[in-house]
Amino acid sequence: VGCWLRSGLGIVPVFFDLLGIREDYASFMDTQVFGMRLFGLPPYPVIVIGTLLVGMAQPFFQCTPPLLSAQWFASDERATSSAVALNFNQVGIAAAFVVGGTMADGYEGLNRYFALIAVLSTMASIGTFCQFQNLPPIPPSASELEKMQKCHREPPFYVSVRTFFSTPGFSRPLAAFICSIAITNVVGAFINEVMERGGVNNRRAIAWAGCGFEIAIVLGGILLGKYVDRTKEYKRVTLACIALSLVLVLPLGLTEHKLGKEPALLVVSLFLLGFFVGPVQPINAELAVDVTYPGDETAVESVQQFGGNLCSALLVPVAGRAAKLDYQILPNVPLLASDIRGDVIFMMAISIATYCFYRSFDAPLRRSMMDGD
Repeated sequence: VGCWLRSGLGIVPVFFDLLGIREDYASFMDTQVFGMRLFGLPPYPVIVIGTLLVGMAQPFFQCTPPLLSAQWFASDERATSSAVALNFNQVGIAAAFVVGGTMADGYEGLNRYFALIAVLSTMASIGTFCQFQNLPPIPPSASELEKMQKCHREPPFYVSVRTFFSTPGFSRPLAAFICSIAITNVVGAFINEVMERGGVNNRRAIAWAGCGFEIAIVLGGILLGKYVDRTKEYKRVTLACIALSLVLVLPLGLTEHKLGKEPALLVVSLFLLGFFVGPVQPINAELAVDVTYPGDETAVESVQQFGGNLCSALLVPVAGRAAKLDYQILPNVPLLASDIRGDVIFMMAISIATYCFYRSFDAPLRRSMMDGD
């Protein structure tokens, strides 16, 4: 509904274009109602309402991957499943960088872009409804079978939240999730500034770099998720990813004066940052579900998504202001003289604080124990 509110009747001229008959109905396409084009973009307030509805729908997608993994996948597949389901959101963002930047270059382009999103989302929804199945014939794991045999019912959401925060180990994966989503959102929000300060000024190159960053998040989630599924090394992998983020975020805002700008180093660091920091979210979503078993998987992810997106919404403007600050390092030593931007220092501070806090994680993996892992 939100997508169609943003598109309005703008799909009609797009459809006529595809049929090659738009010129035959040019006067009809220019029909106006109250000074607005009937077959153009809807009024701005309607677009805002549609965008809000799209945002409100997000929890129904973003909060269900751990539940999907628990009910449909074996214990050695769950982290990978959550990575695919949770991080595949990044594929849409990657497409927006490339397709949106190319299509939405004016009124007509934006009209076509919103119409394309509305059609594709409708097709995906119809396909989902046609293929939807609530549960598999047989529970995929001992832990899920145990819940089914005991006729486990989830408590009210507020009861689950209170239980989670009283459970040893829950706060560490929550902090890691917030750290990951904050860094990825800051980098994604300021990708233009990040690339330009590194010497990449071409608009199309920036779009492809943003696309590559998002795709790297998906690939990292799948590969590292597979490793975690085999080893159950949630803590070690998370600490390694956070530590690597400290190194990989540096080229995004550090300029060594003698070397100058290094676009190749910047792009490689950007992709590797996405590869290692993005998977922290699905891995720690699964860890949080593991330590709170037999808790409500959707409630676990809801808390993480709320915390991550709320903190991200608060931190992105702070990072934006910090990006305007430039700190000189060893200015009197020509060989080592460099400068670093405030937003990079800010992201490094988040990583260091999270790393120090996460190191104390020491909680039993209740679900893994039930599965015999």
